[in-house]
Amino acid sequence: MTSLATLPGFLTHFIAGIALVWLGGWAYCRITPQDEVALIRQGNTAAAIALVGALVGMAIPIGASVSNSANLLDAAVWGVVAVIAQLLCFFVVVRVLGPGWRDAMEQRNEAAGAIVKAGVSIAVGIVNAAAMSS
Repeated sequence: MTSLATLPGFLTHFIAGIALVWLGGWAYCRITPQDEVALIRQGNTAAAIALVGALVGMAIPIGASVSNSANLLDAAVWGVVAVIAQLLCFFVVVRVLGPGWRDAMEQRNEAAGAIVKAGVSIAVGIVNAAAMSS
């Protein structure tokens, strides 16, 4: 059964990748001024779009760090770099959106700003992942 010989490596890299996405999502929820999880539980579509975009935006370069790494430590280090880059992306996007985006998402459940945040997070994630393979 040589096909299962790489299962331990798969499991460690998979668990590390999932842990990094979870850590990135946790950090994202801590740096944003609103409680996305509470808003989502209340049925706020805009909050769900923004959070899912942030998670996908982090998962793309974390996946690249796992697939391009020499070992588990290398994957973890580059995964943390990916998360930091994605969190910095949030600060840039909210500056562009201006001060009214938070109220629009929280009070009026407007998705426009959330779609921009999600789209930029995913776009930056793709570039972030491509940069890791160079």
